[in-house]
Amino acid sequence: MRWLAGILSRKASAAPQRLSIRARYDAAATTDANRKHWANADGLSADAAASPEVRRILRNRARYESANNSYASGIVSTLANDVVGTGPRLQVLTDDAEANTAIEQAFNAWANAINLADRLRTMRMARAHSGECFAKLASNPAIFGPVKLDLVLVEAERVASLAYGVMSSTEVDGIVYDAAGNPLRYRVLREHPGDRALRLASDTIDASQFIHYFMPARPEQHRGIPDLTPALPLFAQLRRYTIAVLSAAETAANFAGTVETDAPANGEADPVEPMDTIELEANSLLTLPAGWKMSQVKPEQPATTYSEFKREILNEIARCLNMPFNVAAGNSSGYNYASGRLDHQTYFKAIRIDQAHMSRTVLDRVLGEWFNEAKLTERLVPTRVRVLDSLPHQWFWDGTEHVDPAKEATAQATRLANHTTTLASEFAKQGKDWEAELRQRARELAFMDELGITALSSVPLNETPRERNDQRADQASDEDTHDELDESDL
Repeated sequence: MRWLAGILSRKASAAPQRLSIRARYDAAATTDANRKHWANADGLSADAAASPEVRRILRNRARYESANNSYASGIVSTLANDVVGTGPRLQVLTDDAEANTAIEQAFNAWANAINLADRLRTMRMARAHSGECFAKLASNPAIFGPVKLDLVLVEAERVASLAYGVMSSTEVDGIVYDAAGNPLRYRVLREHPGDRALRLASDTIDASQFIHYFMPARPEQHRGIPDLTPALPLFAQLRRYTIAVLSAAETAANFAGTVETDAPANGEADPVEPMDTIELEANSLLTLPAGWKMSQVKPEQPATTYSEFKREILNEIARCLNMPFNVAAGNSSGYNYASGRLDHQTYFKAIRIDQAHMSRTVLDRVLGEWFNEAKLTERLVPTRVRVLDSLPHQWFWDGTEHVDPAKEATAQATRLANHTTTLASEFAKQGKDWEAELRQRARELAFMDELGITALSSVPLNETPRERNDQRADQASDEDTHDELDESDL
């Protein structure tokens, strides 16, 4: 047994021991240098970080900047204009072409009656400076037309619990959820909390009649914060720096000059009352006391880096919105063609994402309610389409204008010629329905033929007149040869 115990002890001592490896990230280390920088970092949940009080402060400050800062107002309005444009256009995708046209025209008439595009722009601006926007699907008898559906916008403050700051697994500040996390009801205050005559009373609205438009930045986030939140301190810095530069320039301009002497005290210079002022007459010479000389105050503001500072801080402000500097500042003087196109690619992609999000969150809900009400009117929706539970469709938005239309037209013709694109795709980039555009073009060509007007063929811009004539001659020769071959074959 002693012999066996010795063998086992030797094996145990020879067994490799498990080593504990300790590693860390430099960013996770707290030092004297970064202690203050990370002092506000916390581990709150998404809803706790965006608590009612925090959202109230952020909304008030973002709205203040949007109302009083020209750059903030321009950025918010430009973003809404680029996302919504003149408004979305519906294309119905059923097998019945006549029914599709009738439904599209009826929906477009209803959208114009309620100013749908204007309300969508307001919703996008509200998301930028308020973090979210709510809309109620209600009936409005004053709407012109057979469909009385209306989209009533509701500010974020009005959706709240009567017990301020309620946050639980079933309710988050006025939004009641089921066990799966789906919204069931919304508690809407009857009056805005900012009104003077405030009554603590609310109405409960079913989730099927309410739209919540916001973009969550974290999982399990149920309320939105303003898109301008990261840029709010930068707006304050920009304002302070501008005011400081202006104040310094005004101070320098207010003092025309000073009278000073190099003579020592009780020297040969004539006595002059200190802090005395001298009125100067324009376009005249001035005599000074003996021993004294005059010097003007040099204006030190604005500094040579003033414009550079404003450019950099505006670029940082617009970055949280995926907006390039020249769009945010309304100034492309420092851009060339290539850099302008390159900077706009990220912005246009963000615009398309915003449009797709608004289509899913707002427009699809609105279309569903409109279709359910329109099905009750036979002249709006044909009988063969009313049996559908939902309407197959897609949305068209305004296209983005190209910086160089000639180059874009040439590239478009090349893509169509080598079959790397389709007419549907090219028209969709312009926010147009390819079927409607081709039908319109066919009517135009037929009418031109009726009037005896010859349609001009497209000519590549990089061809000279001699090259075009040579090409036409070659085409005519090829056609003659082709005709001869056909006759010989016959």
